Amino acid sequence: MAAAAVSEAWPELELAERERRRELLLTGPGLEQRVRAAGGRLPPRLFTLPLLHYLEVSGCGSLREPGPGLAQGLPQLHSLVLRRNALGPGLSPELGPLPALRVLDLSGNALEALPPGQGLGPAEPPGLPQLQSLNLSGNRLRELPADLARCAPRLQTLNLTGNRLDAFPAALFRPGALPLLSELAAADNCLRELSPEIAHLASLKTLDLSNNQLSEIPAELADCPKLKDINFRGNRLRDKRLEKMVSGCQTRSVLEYLRAGGRGGGRGRGKAEGPDREEARRQRRERRKRECGGAEEAWADEASRLLLRVRHVAENPAPLTVTVSPGVGDVRPFIVGAVVRGMDLQPGNALKRFLSSQTKLHEDLCEKRTAATIATHDLRAIRGPLLYAARPPQDLRIVPLGRREAKAKDLVRQLQLEAEEHRKQKRRQNVSGLHRYLHLLDGKEHYPCLMDANGDVISFPPITNSEKTKIKKTTCDLFLEVTSAASLQICKDIMDALILKMAEINKYTLENKDEGSLSDHEVDAIPGQVSDPRATPGAEQAGSAPLVVEQVRVVDEEGHLKVVYPSKTDLDLAAAHVTVLR
Repeated sequence: MAAAAVSEAWPELELAERERRRELLLTGPGLEQRVRAAGGRLPPRLFTLPLLHYLEVSGCGSLREPGPGLAQGLPQLHSLVLRRNALGPGLSPELGPLPALRVLDLSGNALEALPPGQGLGPAEPPGLPQLQSLNLSGNRLRELPADLARCAPRLQTLNLTGNRLDAFPAALFRPGALPLLSELAAADNCLRELSPEIAHLASLKTLDLSNNQLSEIPAELADCPKLKDINFRGNRLRDKRLEKMVSGCQTRSVLEYLRAGGRGGGRGRGKAEGPDREEARRQRRERRKRECGGAEEAWADEASRLLLRVRHVAENPAPLTVTVSPGVGDVRPFIVGAVVRGMDLQPGNALKRFLSSQTKLHEDLCEKRTAATIATHDLRAIRGPLLYAARPPQDLRIVPLGRREAKAKDLVRQLQLEAEEHRKQKRRQNVSGLHRYLHLLDGKEHYPCLMDANGDVISFPPITNSEKTKIKKTTCDLFLEVTSAASLQICKDIMDALILKMAEINKYTLENKDEGSLSDHEVDAIPGQVSDPRATPGAEQAGSAPLVVEQVRVVDEEGHLKVVYPSKTDLDLAAAHVTVLR
């Protein structure tokens, strides 16, 4: 009877065992109750599936600890995703050793500390010897384990964003400790100091320490040989010139400034000279401020800021509206939309940067589309009002990006066949592209879709957009949508992040016009003319015109308001380099 009860409670495990599956996803509303019944742990039977390469258990507020047996029962595990649960304050027992693990995602939990015995695994021998990506963002960590580098010596990506860290352990930057680490993100913490020893991270390419409490950036940072992208915005630096530079200048310029000694206290200069030179500079700044009324500094500060202007529904003669059909509530109930005008995607790699940023948001904040999905459209190709509904797979037709028109049922089947063929050719379980998201439709009798006034499906979340509304280099006005099965607030948070990223890309593009523009051949190949820069807010000089964000109302079939974005509480960005004009 007990075995039958377990089988009934966890049919996914029985199916995975019978089909010898190597990937398993446990999520959804029924998971919470089952985990609670198992004592806040994963069921022991899960750890009797030794063929598993990928395991994800997400969005379960009753999961407090993985439970014993994981390391022994899943020796071939390559990816372990335990995000948006309630793990914490530690991990008991510790996760490792997991000799084959390459990806570990513990984001969005309640972890406070990872001490020996309640952490990631042993340091000697390394508990996670093949780990490449570690995501601990969105927890409550006040410190990192001192032996992290010894536990995971091949780490390449470390995400610590949104914790309570006030310092990095010294061992993290020990020479040779993490020779492959290329990305380090620790934004939105309480970091007070960055050690000069960070120069020992020989492979570091991306460093994000925005919104911390740093007062200095060590000059040794410029000695990182591969560093290409840094973010120190939102820190109150003593060197005010450097503070402005990190808000408005490219990484290369900031590193050159650090390499030259910054505020005058550079390497090779006398220590006593630095304070004297700084005092002299301060007096000159004060004198210049008195003489010029501070106009020069005010202009420089304003020029380094990103501007967003909100256009309210009442100001818009033809606002876009999304009507939500009742049937979609059981499938993917949450949606927010916005119109953004003034993007300049023509010069150089602007379009590529925009699309890449969307992909990165899907991987990070959207948690590989399990939390939410973004879709961006060329506004000129859309006729409103829009309808957000659910349709049977055989009734939903779409022209997917880069493909011919097809029914959703046939498209999903085709993608499944492609995924299977990919697995056979590559002789591995992981798949790429749209194929990675097919499991999100498992068990769904209806698929969500967004349709325009012509009845054309322009979006099929979480899988694809329509070729009809594809973003091109000539696109300057966009309609943005974020949908989710989890919560409305997740949609809003991700929309905030997307619009902020668009503003940053637009400002960078306008400041680097010499990269090149759209070729005549590309213009001729795309219907519609390039808009007049004088009529496009984003096409003016950098810093002189904001992106315009128009409110989009989401209503029910009776016309009652469900949500409007951006509202007064949206786009309440903590970033110091952004001004929102309402």
